[in-house]
Order: sequence, then C-alpha cells, then structure tokens
Amino acid sequence: MVLKPEPLFEAVLDVLGYSFEELDRLKEENRVILMTPRGKRLEQSILDELAGEERIAVICGRYEGVDERVPDHLCTDVLSIGDYVLAGGEAAALVLIEGIARLLPGVVGNISSIQSESFREGLLEYPQYTRPADYRGLKVPEVLLSGNHAEIEAWRRQEAERITRRLRPDLLSGGA
Repeated sequence: MVLKPEPLFEAVLDVLGYSFEELDRLKEENRVILMTPRGKRLEQSILDELAGEERIAVICGRYEGVDERVPDHLCTDVLSIGDYVLAGGEAAALVLIEGIARLLPGVVGNISSIQSESFREGLLEYPQYTRPADYRGLKVPEVLLSGNHAEIEAWRRQEAERITRRLRPDLLSGGA
C-alpha cells in the first residue's frame, strides 16, 4: 500500500494555510518533513536546527510509504531515525517531536544540562550518580564527592571518552 499524493498535499496545504499554487512559498516559510527509512539519519544537529523553526509539519508513511511526488515536491526534509523499517512513521515522528520539544525554552528545567549531553562534543555523556553515595558497597567515585569542580570536569571528560570508545567508537572516528 502506497499513500496517494492528493490527501497528503491537501492536508499539509490546509493545515499550513497555503494553496497548491503557493507550494514554493510554503516550503520557503515552513519545514515539511517526511519520516521514512530512505531519509537522512536524524542526528542531534538536525534537532538543534529544527528547534529554531516556527512551524513544522510531519508526514508519516505507512507500509510501502508515500507516492514519490510527496518527497519530491511537498517536503523540505526526508528523515529517518535509523537503519531499520517500521510498519509506519508514527513512532519515528514521535522521536522527532520529543527530540525537538526538549530543546524548546521551558521544557527542560535547567537549559545548561542540555549542553553537556551525549553527542554535544562528539562523545557520549559521562556517567550519572545519585544518592546514597554508598549503596551496599557500590560507591560513587570519590572525585564526585570532593567538591573540586575542575577535577570533576576532568573526570567527566575522561569518562565520556572512555564510554564513547567502548560503546560508540564510530563517533571518535567521525563515522557517525
């Protein structure tokens, strides 16, 4: 099953308030994103860019996807959340929406926490710990209890590099 172009074009045009004759202007003034395995892989940098957009429309395919005229003439972006296939694009759209929404002002309590997350500096995030400092002999690293902010930052960087080397070495080689 391939989704026909008519209902998709008409829905996007109606929701965004444009006529078919204004299609070029619609694409200049809005982002229209198709979620499909054929798309460019969604990465943090794309989410950062999209978070600054005024309006975004997301189109989800189902089963075999959408008529090729949709990505060719209606969409500004064609994105994928990974190298696998789902029955539809709804879950991918939710990933996109959540990834964008958390970057908007007021969504995350401390905006500075977003700046030190995974993928910000080409690394995965450093380990996180909570209280108690000692749970049945499983202890939080001493450096985190020291209060020495310079040492804590150095430890976090070292741990981020270690975890990235172990879990995602592709990030270090630039192959992400």
